[in-house]
Amino acid sequence: MTYSNISVVTDPIALAKALISAPSVTPARGAVFDVLEAAVTPLGFAVERWVTEGVENMVAMRGPKSEEGCTPHLAFAGHLDVVPPGEGWTSDPFTPEVRGGLLYGRGAVDMKSSIAAFVAAAAQAEACGTLSLLITGDEEGEADHGTREIITHIQASAQVPDLCLVGEPTSVNRLGDTIKIGRRGSTNIWITVPGVQGHVAYPHLADNPIPKLVRILSALDEVVLDAGNDWFQPSNIEMTEIEVGNPAGNVIPAQARARISIRFNNAHMGADLVARVTAIAHGIAPNAIVNGKVYGEAFLTPPGRLSDVVHAAIAKHTGLKTALSTTGGTSDARFLSKLCPVVEFGLCNATMHKLDEAVALDDITALTAIYADIIRAVGQS
Repeated sequence: MTYSNISVVTDPIALAKALISAPSVTPARGAVFDVLEAAVTPLGFAVERWVTEGVENMVAMRGPKSEEGCTPHLAFAGHLDVVPPGEGWTSDPFTPEVRGGLLYGRGAVDMKSSIAAFVAAAAQAEACGTLSLLITGDEEGEADHGTREIITHIQASAQVPDLCLVGEPTSVNRLGDTIKIGRRGSTNIWITVPGVQGHVAYPHLADNPIPKLVRILSALDEVVLDAGNDWFQPSNIEMTEIEVGNPAGNVIPAQARARISIRFNNAHMGADLVARVTAIAHGIAPNAIVNGKVYGEAFLTPPGRLSDVVHAAIAKHTGLKTALSTTGGTSDARFLSKLCPVVEFGLCNATMHKLDEAVALDDITALTAIYADIIRAVGQS
C-alpha cells in the first residue's frame, strides 16, 4: 500500500496509521521511510536518504521563500525506529487499531504520531523561512549512526537550522503540560577488579577481588555530586550490575566486575565524572580497570524565543500554562543542542515503550494545530 495521495498524507491520523503499519524495530530502514518520503514529497520537500551500518537517516527540506528577510530555518527532529513490542498485546502491535478514541500500535506515542502531526502541520502552515525534517532510524538503539550523522550531513551542506523542535513525547498528564528545555547527561562506567583465583581453604595463596570491589562501590555510594540547581535535579550515581561469574562455592574468583550509571546535570562533564570514578577505584584497588562511555552531555536551552513560541501555541489550543522541564532520560536533543536552541514537545508519554501503546486521536489533532502555529510563528519572526 502506498500513501502518496496528498489528501491522505496530510491527515495526521491516516499518516500515523501508515507509519505504524511499517514495522521498524531499531535500527530502522526501508518501508517506514518510504511512507514518510511519499508523504512529504507532495508538500514540496526535497528528500535525501542514506543508510549507514544498517541505519537509515532522512533529511527533508523545503524553502526558503524568496521574500526579503525570510531567513529562519526551523528543523523538526524525530525518529522512526521503535523498541521491540514484546509479548502480550491486545492486538497486533504493527496493525494500527482504533478503540475508544485511542490509536493503538507500537510507535503510536514514541514517536510516529508526532512525526505525522508535524507533516500535516507543514501542509497547513505557510512559513517564509526554511523548514526541515531530520529523521533517524537509530534513536532507540545505540544512536551511533543516527542523528550524529545527520548533523554532520547538514553541517557539510551549510543547512544548519536556527531553531530545532524535537517531537519526543514530553507531556505527562495532558497534552501540553510539559516541554523539555534540557536533559541530564548520561554515562555508564564499568569497573573490573582483578584478583588471583584459588581455593577458599587456602586464602593466602589467592587474592579475593570481591572485598575491594565492595569497598569501591561503598565509597561511590557516599559521593554527593551536587544538590541540583534552578533547572536540574541533583545528579545521581546508581549501581546497576555486580558480576563475578563464579559457579563454585569453594573458589575465590579471579575477578569481580560492576557497572554504574550516572545521570548528571550541567554542573559536570561526562569525562570528568569518569576520571573521578577512576581515581576512587584506583585509590582502593590500584590495578582496577575502569572504562567509561559518555552517551550524552547535559544541556540547557534557556527560556527564550523558541520556548516562548511553543508555550504560546500550546496555550492557544489547550489553555495550559506549560511547565519547563529537564527531567527524564536522554534524547537526540543532546546532539542537536550543539547546533542551535532546542526544545522538545510532543504527546503524552504514559504508554511509551509499554504493551498496548496508545495515543488519543484528539491529541494527534491538537498537536497538529500546535505544530502549525509554531511553524507560522517562527516563519514570521
